[in-house]
Amino acid sequence: MKVFRIAILLTFITTIASAQDIKPIPKDSVVSHWDKKNQVSFDLSEIAFLNWSAGGVSAITGLAKTQFVRVYTNGNLKWGNELIMRYGLNKQDGIEWRKTDDAFLLTSTFGYRTDTISNWFYSAKFNFNTQFSNGYNYPNTSEPISKPFAPAYTFLGVGTEYSNKVKHVNAYVSPLTLKHTMVADQRLANQGAFGVDPALIDPVTGEVIRNGKRSKTELGILVTAHHKHEVYRNIFLEDRVQFYTDYLNNFGNIDVDWTFQMDFVVNEYVKATIGAQVIYDDDIKAKEEVDGQQVTVGPKVQLRQWLSIGLVYNF
Repeated sequence: MKVFRIAILLTFITTIASAQDIKPIPKDSVVSHWDKKNQVSFDLSEIAFLNWSAGGVSAITGLAKTQFVRVYTNGNLKWGNELIMRYGLNKQDGIEWRKTDDAFLLTSTFGYRTDTISNWFYSAKFNFNTQFSNGYNYPNTSEPISKPFAPAYTFLGVGTEYSNKVKHVNAYVSPLTLKHTMVADQRLANQGAFGVDPALIDPVTGEVIRNGKRSKTELGILVTAHHKHEVYRNIFLEDRVQFYTDYLNNFGNIDVDWTFQMDFVVNEYVKATIGAQVIYDDDIKAKEEVDGQQVTVGPKVQLRQWLSIGLVYNF
């Protein structure tokens, strides 16, 4: 019995001594399959005049931007997610606040490759974009020409993706992509805005016989590409491009959305940016003023450009 007690005591002492040698695994040494990026920025520009003989209008412009990226990589699997949000306002002396930018963009891509060396993935991609607030054809602010979810675009397709992390190149080709256009506002849907079928109107009374459809679904080919690289020290060039054509409706008539941007990094928190965006969509009809009346004409190339300097915070 005494020998048994001594054995228990020795076992207890040995266990305590062994436990003291066990060290917790540092958090930094734990392998994570997630890469992340969180960026919040704010650009501000201002011009003011006082007794300026050449004339001019005082103005202030602000633009808030956020970008959140989450990429999961594990062996042959890759799942990339990106959320971009932008909202900008401009205030000129004697004129109400006006919107300069408004975007909500969500992208998710899931891919599988046959080996860990290849940069080619069999992929499925989901895109969604809309806006936060009403848009107007200034100075007319009585009737919005766009609203949240009017329009909203959804792309869902399968295809192949080339992803090269070293060269910061990503390209995606889908021969089978559904494009869904939503126009949640019935007034805009009745007008046939953004390519949906318009309402049937009685030519005599002007009354709506049948409301316009508030959605439209297409099936076509989607090609996207994203590239970013450092062209010179602290100067980064980034461009995103998207092409889409529908199989059934005017096949070969390509919708284009191309964004070009160059960032000049001053330091960790200050950055200057110059960029431009070009859009062509056959479903979006331009409006022109003829004899004081807004007349709908055919589709036209849309262009916007910007030059700004602002604060950036990454976390």
